[in-house]
Amino acid sequence: MMWVLLVIVVIAVYVVMLYNGLVTLRQRVKNAWAQVDVQLKRRYDLIPNLVNTVKGYATHERGTFEEITKARSQAMSASGPAEASEAESALTGTLRTLFAVAENYPELKADANFRELQKELSDTESKIAYSRQFYNDTVQRFNIRIQQFPAVLLAGMLGFQGQPFFTLDEAAQERQAVTVDFS
Repeated sequence: MMWVLLVIVVIAVYVVMLYNGLVTLRQRVKNAWAQVDVQLKRRYDLIPNLVNTVKGYATHERGTFEEITKARSQAMSASGPAEASEAESALTGTLRTLFAVAENYPELKADANFRELQKELSDTESKIAYSRQFYNDTVQRFNIRIQQFPAVLLAGMLGFQGQPFFTLDEAAQERQAVTVDFS
């Protein structure tokens, strides 16, 4: 009888430790996503300033500015990593078009405000990449943990589900040529 009680206690302790470990990992995933979100919001705040600076030099590029504004709005309203991944890919593509437009205006490239905004956006992009990497590493640890035996037997029953990675389709965007039409 004592052995049965000991086995039950060991199993109960294991389930409590497993549950607490999964809760910790889930909270780390949420925190990592919050860090990505902070950087994305910083990016969203920089974009209107950058667009307004370019507008002063390239007033006939209205379509480009509208695309950027639309992509920014979609990215800002995205909820969760999966939806944000898609919206951020589109936003990154439109920003590349904006910088292609800026390349055709030497006086704009020399503008101190534009250079500072471009530097800040570049720094923010680096921070987003780091935050995204940290988030994806944390999600990977969480997803592996809930899929490993014996946790896989209990994780679903305890309400733990795998989390999506935050990916950008950068490879496809890099292959696409940026087209700027001045007609």
